[in-house]
Amino acid sequence: MSEINRAVKGTNDVLPEDSYKWQYIEDKMLKTAALYGFKEIRVPVFEHTEVFKRSVGDTTDVVQKEMYTFDDKGGRSITLRPELTAGVIRSVIENGLYNQSLPQKVCYIGGCYRYEKPQAGRLREFHQFGVECIGAAAPAADAEVIALAQNILTSIGIEGLSLEVNSIGCPTCRSKYHEALKAYFESKKENLCDTCKERLDRNPMRILDCKSPVCKDIAKDAPVMLDFLCEECGEHFETVKTLLSEMGIEYTVNPTIVRGLDYYTRTVFEFVSGDIGAQSTVCGGGRYDRLMEQMGAPATASLGFAMGIERLLMVLENTGKDLGSKPVCDIYIAPMGENALKKASSLCSTLRKEGFSAQTDICGRGLKAQMRYANKIGASYSVVLGDNELETEIIRLKNMENGEEKEININSLAEALRK
Repeated sequence: MSEINRAVKGTNDVLPEDSYKWQYIEDKMLKTAALYGFKEIRVPVFEHTEVFKRSVGDTTDVVQKEMYTFDDKGGRSITLRPELTAGVIRSVIENGLYNQSLPQKVCYIGGCYRYEKPQAGRLREFHQFGVECIGAAAPAADAEVIALAQNILTSIGIEGLSLEVNSIGCPTCRSKYHEALKAYFESKKENLCDTCKERLDRNPMRILDCKSPVCKDIAKDAPVMLDFLCEECGEHFETVKTLLSEMGIEYTVNPTIVRGLDYYTRTVFEFVSGDIGAQSTVCGGGRYDRLMEQMGAPATASLGFAMGIERLLMVLENTGKDLGSKPVCDIYIAPMGENALKKASSLCSTLRKEGFSAQTDICGRGLKAQMRYANKIGASYSVVLGDNELETEIIRLKNMENGEEKEININSLAEALRK
């Protein structure tokens, strides 16, 4: 097959036979988020490159290795979004949402783009659902956002997940932690990968997130952030844990979680599944109190999470969970002749206005071919419409599942389908 007829490596088509699964979980996500007061926001698929360099962090793998960046015809550096938080915050700032009543609660569904090796649960074009809560500094906000994530995952049928939480502190306590990390990794510098050698001076915490097996092995004995939390950050984290326990949400403290992006502060968390192999994180998030300020707005405490839709679908399919039902055709009307086609088109139009899924022939097929097609699309009922039916206005409504037929007046078709 020629390249023109193949999808780009690392991308997938969502075919009509599978799109209902996406619609099912997206509907659940949006409706559950609405219960917590989150409203949908839609932002562009590309931004000025600086939006991601400033927010995501130029020491991260995302910025250094994975972004799709290009110059547009005006000579501006543009990047396809590798994640959605930065674009959402840009929109919040540009449209002055942080000047309105706080907290601002927004949610989104959209595609993201990262140049990395495609594998199970990881694509170059992938899709996320996420939320951002702008203007909430209290630990209760952390607990509520985590509870929302769990509620969404439960609502779509995900089971057997474990919640892992950590705190990565604030700039005050993190500076001391960075000194300890730097001292630890400095003695092992010669064994670090080239990227981590660069990170050692700029942001040693990024070494903890390195995918290299050698760096991972070195990092497992590194100092942990929890031992360096200042009093305020420590109290914040303890309150978050207490509130989670009060809500009946089980969790494990995992001091190695740092998340992959530089904008996180204090609480970070992940929901992990054992049903999709190595790429086990299905939802990740946390607090980013400094991001608004980094992007030129007044300091505004904020937090959120994102979950990969492809990964969630993998979990659901691997565990045999129900993903809603395929759309059905309520009735197929098979016309025989030009006059019957006109009537069939009119009947379908009327039935659709009544809320029924109705189809008729638009390919000029014979009767046998039409009935084969009605079977293939899973029509619940069928009607054959010819000159006799047009004259008498009596039609035979056939149940396609059991073959039973009954005679009805052509003008009472909608009423018969309702029964």
